[in-house]
Amino acid sequence: MQNGNTNKIWELLDTVPDPEIPVISVVELGVIRNVEYKKNTYFISITPTYSGCPAVKTFTDDISNCLKTNGIENFELKKVYSPAWTTNWMSKATKEKLKKYGIAPPSDSIICPQCDSKNTALISDFGATACKALYKCNDCLEPFEFFKCI
Repeated sequence: MQNGNTNKIWELLDTVPDPEIPVISVVELGVIRNVEYKKNTYFISITPTYSGCPAVKTFTDDISNCLKTNGIENFELKKVYSPAWTTNWMSKATKEKLKKYGIAPPSDSIICPQCDSKNTALISDFGATACKALYKCNDCLEPFEFFKCI
């Protein structure tokens, strides 16, 4: 496994769930920027969603544990802050997973993930995490989080 196969490393990283939204992986979130193999070491570049994101320690620990559990010992994790992470790095499939989970995905319009209504109202600029806001649907009356566009 330590033969320089970066595709296998990407596959392993795609099994590591985001600690705050477990239905998507850290790869799907877009925080894994690059995987390189040089001098018998995998260099994994990570860009946090926010510079002060509290989940960074958890997902770096989870990445390390995943790789070590799968026999990968020769790796280094490197935080990269430029360019800054953006929700544009999430695929359409990732955004659909967020919606099915009950979180309105980043978009120009805020649509209730329960009933698809655009008749929504902001409750709080911050939800359970800084990257989400809390909304309420005025049609089905359900509260929901919206993943902020960044």
